[in-house]
Amino acid sequence: MISELFGGTGLSSTLIYLCLTASAGMYIGKLGYKGVKLGIAGVLFMGILLAHLKGVAGYEPLDGNILHFVKEFGLILFIYAIGIDVGPRFVSSFKNDGLTMNLFATAICILGTVIALLFHLIGGVDLSVITGVLCGAVTNTPGLGAAQQALSDNKEAVEQAGMAYAVAYPFGVIGIILTMLLVRALFKIKIDEEVTDYNNKLDANNRQKLESVEVTVSNSNLFGQKISYIKSFVENELAISRIQRGDNFILASENEELQAGDIIYGVSSTEHIDKLKMKIGPVSIGQKKAVSGSLAMFNVLVTNRKIAGKTIEQIGIYRRYEANITRVFRAGMEILPSRNTIIELGDTLRVVGKRDLLTDIQKEIGNSTKELAKPNTIPIFLGILLGIILGSIKIDIPGLPAAAKLGLAGGPLIISLLLGHLGRIGKLDFYMSPGANMMLRELGIILFLACVGLSSGTNFVNTIANGGYQWMLYGAAITFIPILIVAIVARLMKFNYLKICGIISGGMTDPPALEYANSLASTQAQSTAYVAVYPLTMFLRVMLAQILVLAFL
Repeated sequence: MISELFGGTGLSSTLIYLCLTASAGMYIGKLGYKGVKLGIAGVLFMGILLAHLKGVAGYEPLDGNILHFVKEFGLILFIYAIGIDVGPRFVSSFKNDGLTMNLFATAICILGTVIALLFHLIGGVDLSVITGVLCGAVTNTPGLGAAQQALSDNKEAVEQAGMAYAVAYPFGVIGIILTMLLVRALFKIKIDEEVTDYNNKLDANNRQKLESVEVTVSNSNLFGQKISYIKSFVENELAISRIQRGDNFILASENEELQAGDIIYGVSSTEHIDKLKMKIGPVSIGQKKAVSGSLAMFNVLVTNRKIAGKTIEQIGIYRRYEANITRVFRAGMEILPSRNTIIELGDTLRVVGKRDLLTDIQKEIGNSTKELAKPNTIPIFLGILLGIILGSIKIDIPGLPAAAKLGLAGGPLIISLLLGHLGRIGKLDFYMSPGANMMLRELGIILFLACVGLSSGTNFVNTIANGGYQWMLYGAAITFIPILIVAIVARLMKFNYLKICGIISGGMTDPPALEYANSLASTQAQSTAYVAVYPLTMFLRVMLAQILVLAFL
């Protein structure tokens, strides 16, 4: 029976090997040395090991058709989950120096591809091999998937690309970390100074940062005006919370009339401070104070699908309750609410209102994590369907002998980015809870890497022994040269070192490198830069891998 299960080639044997590869590979990936771990790549190497042992034992390789299907489906799940997660922040990532960071990341992608192409044209390295080396050296799994699709007519070439990917992958991780250390030593960088510099520039440039403000009413034209008028007067500039009149706090209800000396408590962004001073009166950025007495401040999770997609004006909380929405938290961002702000499923609303109304407001908005945890599967399959259709459209690129396609990696990525950015189409929302997104992403990448390892591992050792070790050297060059050049140029342009670490980690789509970068300092500089360049980098990696194959095959 054991021989049938572990030596067979059918569905049962394939599932057993997939489960063994995934479980053992994830365990190995958690083992580390001085903060450096294999991470998800442990699945790839475990798949290679098990496939090699299966061959040594004299057993037949696993069914290639099953592995191919599982691999492609895993890739789609992984890509779709990434797009939905990054989509809400994709457009905003280009603000400030986001464009410059994306140009750096683009340079990393193009330089790596050019070096790989030179190895093929001048060094005579097989195209399928150097394409796999390129994808492994930049630790980009979807790029490998796109390249293997372009090579799908040649089974041997597909396997070679997978093996080359696995050979080049380790230095793809290590090389990024070595580059960070080298640049740090070369420019004699002190991390504490970089943290201070980042925080100072963040305060100066991030004009949209929300602050709790206190505005003293001194404009005589506003005396006797109702709060409803004031809200329209400072629309998009101030979210009013409550009013201090003498020693008492009162709720800023629609019909409440302002008096001289009233202090309006609310939320605004730093860029609106001067406008509020001119329109209302003196403004001070106040310390966050506890709301006491009959008033309360509480956060409510939007889980009621009936109000999702509607504006604050349409929902009308402030009209039916003695309560005001002062902040909206969405996908790691803070939004200054106005009456035209659209509320989405999964948003967290900060509400200031009468304490005894808390239960009623929570019921209307939802605040049910159980409701939010219900799987929203229709949009997932619909998004994947649209992604596959888009990925199947042929794109004629001048100079290529055959039309390129976005494929099963690029198509779902673009669609998921778009859907993640939009949030909804009509009554159909594309919200995915963080836990569900992480589960989908992890499942997809595990399935993909397990199948790559199991399908490539049979001949892995023989490949290394017969000259495959040279692939490691090719991969090291493709990894090291582009990111070192970009890192040095960025530093000479006075870019913050921590942001550079995030750029090169994102430009190589490498989560383990980002983990190391984050360990350098407790700031958001690294992760912010990573997220800013990740979507464009992912798209370029997928397209460049295909173009390399189609143009020179």
